[in-house]
Amino acid sequence: MKVMQSGIRAALAAGALLAAAGAQAQGVVKVGVITSMSGPFAEFGKQMETGIQLYQKEHGDTVAGKKVVVILKDDGGPNPELSKRHAQELVVREKVDVLAGFVFSPNALAVAPIATEAKKPTVIMNAAAGGIPAASPYIVRTAFSLPAIVPPISQWMIKQGYKTAYSVVADYSPGHDVEAAFLDSYKKAGGSVVGSVRTPINTLDFSPYMQKIKDTAPKAIFAFVNAADVAPAFMREYQTRKLAQAGTVLIGTGDITDEAAIDSMGDTALGVVTGYPYSMNHDSPLNKKYVAAFKAARGPQARPTIMSVAAYDGMAVIYEALRKTQGKADGDALLAAMKGVKLESPRGPIEIDPATRDVKQRLYMRKVEKVDGRLENVEFETIEPK
Repeated sequence: MKVMQSGIRAALAAGALLAAAGAQAQGVVKVGVITSMSGPFAEFGKQMETGIQLYQKEHGDTVAGKKVVVILKDDGGPNPELSKRHAQELVVREKVDVLAGFVFSPNALAVAPIATEAKKPTVIMNAAAGGIPAASPYIVRTAFSLPAIVPPISQWMIKQGYKTAYSVVADYSPGHDVEAAFLDSYKKAGGSVVGSVRTPINTLDFSPYMQKIKDTAPKAIFAFVNAADVAPAFMREYQTRKLAQAGTVLIGTGDITDEAAIDSMGDTALGVVTGYPYSMNHDSPLNKKYVAAFKAARGPQARPTIMSVAAYDGMAVIYEALRKTQGKADGDALLAAMKGVKLESPRGPIEIDPATRDVKQRLYMRKVEKVDGRLENVEFETIEPK
């Protein structure tokens, strides 16, 4: 009897998902955003929320005759099960037309089956594991793919003469992707990886890893660790072990010098080189306008990161798709309209690749310098997408 009741409940839940897929309030398009608003990674979610708010403040909350309503859900950090529950609630109860957000890749991957079943376009505004768009035909990404940005960094390292490296990555799916991409691309470029380690995603103690690296004495450390409190702890240990003085430079993805965390790193971060799709220091009229708007919203010391920009661009993709469909929010129609969208972003020109549904964009090599007395990631080389 219990087995039969369980089966009925499952059938009803599946039916509710499919029924909700076609439901839409008259004159309203709902966007359900799942992001991290509490816990150690709360700044990530706040960056995303600010980017969304800035886009709607600049462009209004109505497009193609439809009012765009954003419903925010807090996943508290890397929490796939909670993200999945939020997605189910947003689809079934709130009857959203679009899912969006996702700071962490495991959360995005957990929601992918719901996006597919309910036929909801799902805009990834940060999660950067390589295989995310392939997890559902309804996923579109406006952030970036970590495996895509690693090879150009590897090639740059070899050109500078850094031919031995030690890889340090956070131990979860994006870190695994970064590690695999680096080991492959760096070796192909002519480098030798003398060591590789995965560290717990929330660790603040990098002392054993840095000592091992110092003992190995590579020319470079290639690193991917999360921002918030983790990257500053990583940077402090790099300084404590005096690796720079020992001749080991620090290079990585832009996460290790994230703008929101860079002030707490102090002069330790000076000279660190990273590759990333965005820098607050990016020299364009649109970015200067965006940075000014961000500071007006969050305070004069606040710094926008790629998370806020990718969320801003995510809303731009949703609005552009609604213009193309003349306000029609049917999942398949909206998804088709998102493919191939081209935009001028605060980070530069971007495009949603119609084949992969992933973003195509420039990569910037950046060095941490002091600008008007504050640390900033200053772009010094632009690498065009292939």
